[in-house]
Formats: sequence, C-alpha cells, structure tokens
Amino acid sequence: MIALGCDHGGYQLMQEVKMHLAKKGILFRDFGTTSEEATDYPIYAKKVAKAVLSGECEKGILICGTGIGISMTANRFKGIRCALCHDVFSAEATRQHNDANVLAMGGRVVGPGLALMIVDTFLNTAFSNAPRHIQRINQIDTED
Repeated sequence: MIALGCDHGGYQLMQEVKMHLAKKGILFRDFGTTSEEATDYPIYAKKVAKAVLSGECEKGILICGTGIGISMTANRFKGIRCALCHDVFSAEATRQHNDANVLAMGGRVVGPGLALMIVDTFLNTAFSNAPRHIQRINQIDTED
C-alpha cells in the first residue's frame, strides 16, 4: 500500500496520481488534503511519514507546490528517506542507491505526464542492495 499526502499546491497533481494508481490496481491510502483550500504541508508529510515508518504503507508519495517543504518535513523522521524528484533519472537513482521510501514532487513544477512516469519509476525500481549503498544509508541516521 502506498501512502499519499499533499497540500493545496499539490492537490490537482495528486488527483492524477490517485487515478493512475487506481487504474494500475495499486492500493493506496489518501491522507489528504481534500481540496485546493489553503492548508499546511507539514500536516500531511507527518501522516505519510508515520504510515511508512509503522509499516502500514510500504512507500509514500508527497506533493506540495514545489515539493521542497513537504520533503523537508518528511525527512525530519528517522528512517524516512524522502527524495524530491522532478525527473525520471532521479527517481530511478534514488531507489537504486538511496532506497528512498518516500517520493516528493512539486505540483507547480512538474506536469502530470512526467509526474506519472516518475511515480512508475519510483514504485517499480528496486534498491540495488550494493554494500556501498547500504553503508551510506546506515550513515544517514547516525549522529557522529
């Protein structure tokens, strides 16, 4: 199951993502928002991060106007590796090298066609399990 969250700036793009996932038979849980009425992105980033960390959802997708604020909020949670991606190459690389578990995009930055390709790439690319990447990921959550 995929956890979804957006603010008003990402609402329209998230509707496209939801339709796309539904057509592919991919289960998701929508943590909001439910309209284009102004709201605060940290609310939804926190809900998605907690759903991924608890194991309720395997991965997450977050969208705000730029993707920056919502990704910064998600990355405050130890164990979340949220990658802001506005191209397919970055989505593939972050899954292969960083084992990113949350994708962030900017609803005012990337169009729906490209966004859906990014989503597919993110969800369908496996982590490489290369020792050097595992070592680097382990260093992310250490405070030394």
